[in-house]
Formats: sequence, structure tokens, C-alpha cells
Amino acid sequence: MMEYSQENIPLCDIRVDRDGVWYFRGAVMFRKEIVNYFYEHLRLDEEGRYWIDLGHDCCVIEVEDTPFVIRAVFRSAEAEGNGGGLKLLLCDDSLESLDPSSLCMTEDNVPYCSVRGGRFPARFSRPAYYQLAEHVEYDARRDAFYLSVNGQTYDLLQRKSTEKHPE
Repeated sequence: MMEYSQENIPLCDIRVDRDGVWYFRGAVMFRKEIVNYFYEHLRLDEEGRYWIDLGHDCCVIEVEDTPFVIRAVFRSAEAEGNGGGLKLLLCDDSLESLDPSSLCMTEDNVPYCSVRGGRFPARFSRPAYYQLAEHVEYDARRDAFYLSVNGQTYDLLQRKSTEKHPE
């Protein structure tokens, strides 16, 4: 068995496009159980490289934007943690509460947040963006957009397109 360090992890023929679709050697990976298995073993290093760690085997994958894309945002009856009942449906069909403190917008008005306990960035799909916008308010006095959750306000911070995604 080969010993892997972050410096010698090989690149593999796996790619994740902007919409969260996984490809192997250019072909769509349509078997959801395999893609979900890779999501379970996905890692992100300090340099922003994504890799799959299967213990006995590792490889770096190419990610066009973020591996996680948010497909839907909806209010849930259960007000879990910081998210105050806003739930996210991710591209792997998992649900999790929104961490409103991780929300940010690019200069191009593309929203991102952190998922998986803050370990990974996620981009909102266009439909999810519009669903999120239903919960966003504007403070003209401060000229700021914000999300109000559990009595607290969270500004939608702007970041430059060249800045790192939230983690």
C-alpha cells in the first residue's frame, strides 16, 4: 500500500462541473450511490485542492467551482441550531440547516455558504438563490442586505470573485 501525503496525491480523471455534476473521463457519473460515496470521502486541503480519500487509495479531483451546489432552500418547522428553520437541499440529496453566518455574495451576486459543518463551500443554484432571496431583507439606512434568523441579523457579505469561497 502506498503512503500518501498531501504533496504526492495523484490527479485522477474525476471532475465536478459548476452544477455539481460528477464526471469520470468525460462521462457523467450517473450512479448516485457512487457519487455519494465519493462525497462521504471528499476532503479539502489548505491550498484549495479537493481530493477523495478512500484510505487505501487517494486522488485529487478537478472542481470547476464548488463540489456542493444547493438545489433548494425552504423553511422547516424544526428550528435547528443557527439556521432557524432554513433548510438546504444539496446536490447529493442531503438536507442540512443553513449557517447564516457563512453566507456571502460575489461581485456577480452569486451566493455561497458553508456546508458539512463548515468544511466545504457550496454555491446556490439559480432556483435556490431565488428561494433564499424570499428570506433576505434590505436595510436602506445601512445600505445592506441581511438575513434575520432567531432574532439575529446576518449581513450578506460581499467578496471579490477572486477571493476564496467560505469554509
